[in-house]
Amino acid sequence: MNAVPKPSSKLNPETAVRERYSDAAAQREPELCCPVDYDPQYLKVIPQEVIDRDYGCGDPSKSVRAGETVLDLGCGGGKICFIAAQVVGPQGSVIGVDMNDEMLDLARRSQAEVSKQIGFDNLRFVKGRIQDLQVDRDRLDLYLQQSPIDSEEALQRYERFVADMRQQTPLIASNSIDVVVSNCVLNLVDADEKQQLFREIFRVLKPGGRAVISDIVSDEHVPPAMQNDGYLWSGCISGAFQEKVFLDAFVEAGFQGVEMPVYQPLPWQVVEGIEFRSATVIAYKFPDEACWEHFDAVMYRGPYSSVRDDDGHEFRRGVRTAVCRKTFNKISSPPYAQDFVTHSPAEPVHPEDAKPFACTGAQAQRHPRVTKGGEVGCTGQDCC
Repeated sequence: MNAVPKPSSKLNPETAVRERYSDAAAQREPELCCPVDYDPQYLKVIPQEVIDRDYGCGDPSKSVRAGETVLDLGCGGGKICFIAAQVVGPQGSVIGVDMNDEMLDLARRSQAEVSKQIGFDNLRFVKGRIQDLQVDRDRLDLYLQQSPIDSEEALQRYERFVADMRQQTPLIASNSIDVVVSNCVLNLVDADEKQQLFREIFRVLKPGGRAVISDIVSDEHVPPAMQNDGYLWSGCISGAFQEKVFLDAFVEAGFQGVEMPVYQPLPWQVVEGIEFRSATVIAYKFPDEACWEHFDAVMYRGPYSSVRDDDGHEFRRGVRTAVCRKTFNKISSPPYAQDFVTHSPAEPVHPEDAKPFACTGAQAQRHPRVTKGGEVGCTGQDCC
């Protein structure tokens, strides 16, 4: 992640956040949220108490689809989870994860009512740190109640228990989630743990999955003095990502096709001349596969003269570019598909017959006859 100014003395963001959000679970704190327009049809079944305790800055549930498995990082009282549960339907599932006991209690108490209203229960709320999605904190709490650490031997048993959990029964398994959502929570994580946070999001997503994250961004780097202010940090200010750093963090974790479709035009707050606003980023996890030649081609539609993807391929407008099957599949998928025309060969290549494709950085052209089977099928007006 790009270098950002570090606090000169260490604030404990997790403690500041836990204390403030515990209070906010008991009594609404309007300063913790930005105005967001949610689809009213999904709010009808959600208890008013949950709506009143929602502290978001966007609506990542708009990018959720029927049948998907959704993970909400920092679910709080469960509002986004309850919306997503209705969108994914009975064939999908939603997992909310949070570390705040009071917020989790609110979400769990409301689950039965929401499930009754929608006619099915596809929800699960779990306790965990969003930067460490391998450890089930409910299981950890239970273990410590039953086996207090009162000796070196007890400490070693505890460490083995945690190690076994990570390897054998992680809270969220690798490659198990279709879409990770989060609403104004990533900024609350300690700066030293943000890289791990993005790696965890990437880990749990299935190949082909995506992250849809609404959060607060700043136009300038936040200075150390502000980062040491617990009230500003817990208020979604001091831990905010600088705009480019936010986008780059996804790329550095392995994501591609990173885009910012929502960017609040006017700042939510201005502190010491720095503008803070809501933004939503969508980032994709594509399969990590070898490059094989299937004689595929893609053509960039425009409007720019050329574009470059995260693998370093440069696509020129109007040029049929030779690509491997991995790149072809990626370009045929969101968010690229709308900007490209794709051409498959007239005679498909069986995977067993495919040969390795030497990547040219998208500089090699594919002759049109390759995708026409070597013949021109018609001429003149008859082609229409």
